Amino acid sequence: MPDFSTLCRRQKTLTVNIPCRGSVGPLHLLVDSTGIKVEGEGEWNARKHGGTKRRVWRKIHIGIDERTLEIRSAEFTASDVGDAPMLPELLDQIPLDQEIGSVTADGAYDTRKCHDAIAARVPQP
Repeated sequence: MPDFSTLCRRQKTLTVNIPCRGSVGPLHLLVDSTGIKVEGEGEWNARKHGGTKRRVWRKIHIGIDERTLEIRSAEFTASDVGDAPMLPELLDQIPLDQEIGSVTADGAYDTRKCHDAIAARVPQP
């Protein structure tokens, strides 16, 4: 049985395929991110007892199908990684034969790099 450190090291190289039913017609992708606390004492306990332990957060960036609400792409990063640099990687996880009709995201993705990545995948009218 591998120890905790070995499991943590190996998880970084794991490739996870997300099964999905696929979209009927073009995919309308909704993209955002959120923080996930992965280690550390509870916030209430820290306030109550004045804990100074460093809390560890990770960020999950996801793209979901607007119609089915299925997760179509996902990336975990450190908490200091911005949203915009991750959009091209999220789009790369969508199979090339899947037509993307639109990408909806908040203002954090309003960058030239994101616009270019979307334009490369979404057919222009």
